[in-house]
Amino acid sequence: MSKKPSKRAPRPAPRAARRKPQISATKRPAAFPERDAAERIAHALEAIASHLSAPSPAASAAELLGRADAFIWHPDGRLAPVPRVSRVDIGLLKGIDRMRDILIENTERFANGFPANNALLWGARGMGKSSLVKAAHASINLSRKPVERLKLIEIHREDIESLPVLMDLLRGSPFHFIVFCDDLSFDGNDASYKSLKAVLEGGIEGRPDNVILYATSNRRHLLAREMIENERSTAINPGEAVEEKVSLSDRFGLWLGFHRCSQDEYLAMVKGYCSHFGIKLAEEELEREALEWSTTRGARSGRVAWQFTQELAGRLGVRLTAK
Repeated sequence: MSKKPSKRAPRPAPRAARRKPQISATKRPAAFPERDAAERIAHALEAIASHLSAPSPAASAAELLGRADAFIWHPDGRLAPVPRVSRVDIGLLKGIDRMRDILIENTERFANGFPANNALLWGARGMGKSSLVKAAHASINLSRKPVERLKLIEIHREDIESLPVLMDLLRGSPFHFIVFCDDLSFDGNDASYKSLKAVLEGGIEGRPDNVILYATSNRRHLLAREMIENERSTAINPGEAVEEKVSLSDRFGLWLGFHRCSQDEYLAMVKGYCSHFGIKLAEEELEREALEWSTTRGARSGRVAWQFTQELAGRLGVRLTAK
């Protein structure tokens, strides 16, 4: 008899054979952590390289100072470049010849690396104090190479307390700086003048050799008269109390006083402006209108002369651009 085929199920594969795919599946992902670690290391090295190649803050400040000749100081530590300074030509400043010559001589000595004094320009309003500082700065830079140009930095009166921070920033720079504060004065119990006193003279570090301070004020001693009198009347030792505050102006080695101009000087200012900008009007009519304008303003000054020139140019349809 023929044997019937066996109905037994095939024998299962050995356990080792069944586990082999699982073993290979678990081994394959083992390379991913190594690849991720390599990528992280590469990114870290790139970040370090970019950080090392980035310019230092000092280099950034030096590059910024080379971009412009004038800046505005902000108390957060920022210098904002001023591409175009609002100024008048120094030849248009009439009636202040003596103060002009003294300030230009002092500024030129400083720009050439020789000793010079801090300057306080005080006196009648509208007589060209701030205009003279800006015009002197432009005049000194007229024939200088870019690396030798004098820098003008304006600091606002309310930011005087941050002046030591600015001094630290400028100290050691290859450039020379005029730090300029317009309309500087102190009232009431304002104690910020002490920061200015320390910078001018008396502090341990003192004023950097490459920095000079120019300030304008309507007050010779930078303080209101009633403020000085109040100190004298309420202090135990009146002399000492007043001496402390008046000594601030004494720390400016150069005092330049500006006084009200005469009628002839006022008319010379008006004629100088009209000639410079090409405003044509009969001389007698020009003088009559200019005097009438000053009478309505109650003053004769360079500012009043400029305001009249603007009025006349607008009325005659003349643009205020030099010929």
